[in-house]
Amino acid sequence: MVAVGLFATFVLLLAIRVPITAAIGVAVAGALIASGFAGNLWIIPMKVLEAAGNSSLLAIPFFVLAGNLMNAVGMTERIFNFANALVGHFRAGLAQVNVLASVMLAGGTGAAVADIAGLGAVEIKAMRERGYKPAFAAAITTVSAIVAPFIPPSVPLVVYSFLANVSVARMFLAGIVPAFLIAGALMVFNRFLATRQDFPREPRASLGEIWRHALTGAAALIAPAIIMAGILTGTTTASEAGVLACAYILLLGFLFGTLTWGTLIKATTETMLITSMIMIIIGFANSMGWLLAIEQVPQTLAATIPDLVDSAFFFLLVTILGMLIIGCFIDGVTIKLLLVPILLPLVDSYGIDRVHFGIVVQMSIILGIATPPLGIGLYIVSRIAAVPVEEVVRSVIPYFIPLTAVLVLLAGFPQISLWLPDLLMGPR
Repeated sequence: MVAVGLFATFVLLLAIRVPITAAIGVAVAGALIASGFAGNLWIIPMKVLEAAGNSSLLAIPFFVLAGNLMNAVGMTERIFNFANALVGHFRAGLAQVNVLASVMLAGGTGAAVADIAGLGAVEIKAMRERGYKPAFAAAITTVSAIVAPFIPPSVPLVVYSFLANVSVARMFLAGIVPAFLIAGALMVFNRFLATRQDFPREPRASLGEIWRHALTGAAALIAPAIIMAGILTGTTTASEAGVLACAYILLLGFLFGTLTWGTLIKATTETMLITSMIMIIIGFANSMGWLLAIEQVPQTLAATIPDLVDSAFFFLLVTILGMLIIGCFIDGVTIKLLLVPILLPLVDSYGIDRVHFGIVVQMSIILGIATPPLGIGLYIVSRIAAVPVEEVVRSVIPYFIPLTAVLVLLAGFPQISLWLPDLLMGPR
């Protein structure tokens, strides 16, 4: 009953638009009082500090800073121009460029919202000038950003690694093949749409133009390579790799002449704001997890649900459906913090690999950025494109066909996620 009251209070507070950090804190405090811990509310700040002081989470601010610095030093336009030189001449040219540019930028940001905010203005402006409908330009900008959390450095995958006690390196490697599967599915669907609509093509770039854009655009791709090389070789921890990536991006900004004190202060300020919000949520969720463990909620579910759901795949489908619904109303980090600790005993009882489960969960959750009523991606691109949210939603809906197909493939075929980490790091 305490768990039910906790989640009911949390959902009610969200419904009346209480900020999510306050909603979690109030819900946990209320649940502690209801559980007889009224004189021990000091447990909450203790658990917040315990989570914030976890060394495995130290990578988060550096990965966030790397993404903000990449936007600040003007790498987004260079990445867009490089992608345009490579695939702009394809059918549905700039729609394909949109997807490829998101894959490239994800190596610097690792977050869907940062991808939309960083590339959105460049992509939508270019597409409008070439005759694409603004609502379609906004829609493809939103769904292409879904690839971002699967490409290192990924803050969402770092958070999951912390919650599930799995290697950050394995999670990063596990996300790479799904990322390209998502991008490929979107590009194939763009090609299909191009047979039904008259999308303009860009002129084919010469080898000289491709080389020129590659020199500047591809430089951004070295940042995630630094992170993965450092982690996989054991030369650096994830946090140290993040520091090296930040130093490399600062060097790029200096060489390109785009690094100023103003851009550096802006990137640092945004990093502090984003990191503090993430860490507060993680801290409150840690106290919530402690309370649920005391009430033995995970153990109860682990003993009950296998009697109702008799296969691992059906359990994954039920989990996916629940995450898709919840993702319409709550952001991804919060969903993971609330549900992953509860579901892990079930994951283990069904024999599901925790890394595979993390990728399925991430794919289920990230679709929420493009799902009404609270899909944050929809509102960001709506503001950038100056298009009503309703029009963006209508253009986004068809893209759920390829995205849902990818989600089912990821759930049904674990090796899509596990092949690369098993190849490079060995089976667990």
